[in-house]
Amino acid sequence: MNTRPRLDPLEPDWDVAGWRTSSRTAGSGQCVEIARVPGLVAVRDSKAPDQGRLLIPAESWNRFLLHCSS
Repeated sequence: MNTRPRLDPLEPDWDVAGWRTSSRTAGSGQCVEIARVPGLVAVRDSKAPDQGRLLIPAESWNRFLLHCSS
């Protein structure tokens, strides 16, 4: 777990953001993790969680999921 201090007090605490992987991963290790925070969805590589995150507006993420399920 990364314990460095946050420089921006408004930035979410990513260490406790509730990261989860897809139930379809099947233990392959080839996956990403997501965490929902107010207004955003963060995506990171499960093998390198400290290497950064892709931040996506929640509405865009929801449209992406709708597109994937159709």
